[in-house]
Amino acid sequence: MTNFQFLDSDGIELVKMARKVVIEFLKNNSKIIDSEFDSKFNFSSGVFVTINKENDLRGCIGYPTPVKKLCDGLVDAAISAATKDPRFTPVTIDELDKITFEVTVLTPPEEIKVEEYSEYLSEIKVGRDGLIVENSFSSGLLLPQVPTEYGWNEKEFLEYTCQKAGLNKDAWKEKSTTILKFQGVIFKEEKPNGNILRESPNGLL
Repeated sequence: MTNFQFLDSDGIELVKMARKVVIEFLKNNSKIIDSEFDSKFNFSSGVFVTINKENDLRGCIGYPTPVKKLCDGLVDAAISAATKDPRFTPVTIDELDKITFEVTVLTPPEEIKVEEYSEYLSEIKVGRDGLIVENSFSSGLLLPQVPTEYGWNEKEFLEYTCQKAGLNKDAWKEKSTTILKFQGVIFKEEKPNGNILRESPNGLL
């Protein structure tokens, strides 16, 4: 976990870079190289880039664990969210002024250890935690903002994360299932090319 203090100005920089990266890739099929940005965010961190269009998801790709430097992970996640999310067709140049960008920087996931499955309900908190569910060769992840957007409680959050992993909704009750939680600091465009707002109450990762 990094001690980097995410200021609002840092979030603005991250979201603006996500947009710039996608514009550059769509128009010129190349990646932006920005040595100042790379130097500032040169530490390992999980990160997701989410693209929305008129309040509907348009793409979301990222790295749940700190396997990349934030500067590199952001670039790769932004391009992938725009062009490689298998649920959607690639974003087009014509859409650039109709989509909004959102960046979530993650803390390293930590396994939730319980004696009884019912304890999970008190170990996670909607609005604070994101979840990863793993069982055998299946895994699924939902970001902290997802249950808030849909009005889910903790039980529903667990069920939907299990379904995201391709499992039965009650798989979280099984001993063979591993559940991890993480937190995130979220920055997003208010509207396409608009003001960038912080959505997380916790700015320290």
